Amino acid sequence: MSLPPAEELQENHPDIETILSSPQQKFVALAEKQWVVKAVHHAETYFKLITSIDGKNLHLTPIDDEIYADFTQNFPDLRIDVLNEDELKSSEAKNKWREWMSKYENRVEDYNFGTLLRKDVRGDYEESNTILGNSSL
Repeated sequence: MSLPPAEELQENHPDIETILSSPQQKFVALAEKQWVVKAVHHAETYFKLITSIDGKNLHLTPIDDEIYADFTQNFPDLRIDVLNEDELKSSEAKNKWREWMSKYENRVEDYNFGTLLRKDVRGDYEESNTILGNSSL
């Protein structure tokens, strides 16, 4: 995995809050920094899992099979091996994604938490192959 470790981001990230002037800007910057640290930590953990456990035996939630079936039914034409960032971030796609994921609000922890997605599953988590995704993509 080529991204900097979450601990390094947390410790060595420039203190942007001191550069910004308004309290609102500082709050947004701090929230974004915390989100990035958490997203990188999740990516590290996920990458360790997918490289050490056969995907057939990997379950991240008790309802993985249900989520997968629902996902493939609602997004039958979405290529998941190589993502098209422009397609994912269109207004239509964002609305469809929000509607789809809202049904998991009380069933999956952090159901709408942002994540780092690999554009191409054959590549590593590195800047050129990573999309920052959130609950609305």
